[in-house]
Amino acid sequence: MTRNFAAWPIILLLTVLSLPLFIMYLFLLVDTFSNTAPGSLLPNEFTLEHWRFLIDPTITGDVWKPTLTTVIFSASLMIIVVSVSATAGYALSRLALPFRRFVLSGIMVMHAFPSVTLIIGVFLVLQFAGLYNSLTGVILVKASLMLPFGIWIMKGFYDAVPWEIEMAGVQDGASRFTVWRRIILPQVKPGLLSLALFAFIDGWSEYMLPRILAPSSDFEVLSMYLNTVSDPNSSTYNFNIFKSVGLFYTLPVLALFVLFQNRLMNIFGGGTKG
Repeated sequence: MTRNFAAWPIILLLTVLSLPLFIMYLFLLVDTFSNTAPGSLLPNEFTLEHWRFLIDPTITGDVWKPTLTTVIFSASLMIIVVSVSATAGYALSRLALPFRRFVLSGIMVMHAFPSVTLIIGVFLVLQFAGLYNSLTGVILVKASLMLPFGIWIMKGFYDAVPWEIEMAGVQDGASRFTVWRRIILPQVKPGLLSLALFAFIDGWSEYMLPRILAPSSDFEVLSMYLNTVSDPNSSTYNFNIFKSVGLFYTLPVLALFVLFQNRLMNIFGGGTKG
């Protein structure tokens, strides 16, 4: 009871600090469904006009094609990062690999490298491989930049699983792969889910790589679409519609974060005892 009482000042402080952000999103939501007079904060007329872009592509262009592209990009990134990190993290945690310390040091260095410094080299590699201006190329580049983080995180989760659990399975006659798949993976499920959510959200918000490595409108993602809608020099620019498009872009990620925030926090803990 005393511990709960001691936590109330912290909860109150966090509530006060987050209140402006909550009010901002509330006003944004209300504003997208209303017309507000200049200089006023209060809406004066309910309308769905600002959301017509969902069914009328003549307003801001087709929003569903970049939405589908963004979903494909984020889901593909999530699958690649989770699959490779789940296996590579286990190998670095459990197997006596040669140059293991060197590989771990290299992973840390790659994670610390700003991705913008690699753009020229990545651009040349994609051109040589024939993957420039393709969604596949952007997915592979983004996944490779995320893998050092994912591998390091999953290694932390594997490190927290007691060796006795794995050795018991081996002594019962199961192969190393079977032990990993049936015994170890369920132990690190919180890490896998956290990494999957983090990879999807990171892919959803990516702007720089698709813009530079796949500038064609055929591979436009929602962040690029939002950038075109927000151009004040455009003849079709409308600030209310821009707010609606921005909210449409934000809501899926916001919903994922609210639903799985506890899982996302696990990723920064570095492991679990299962």
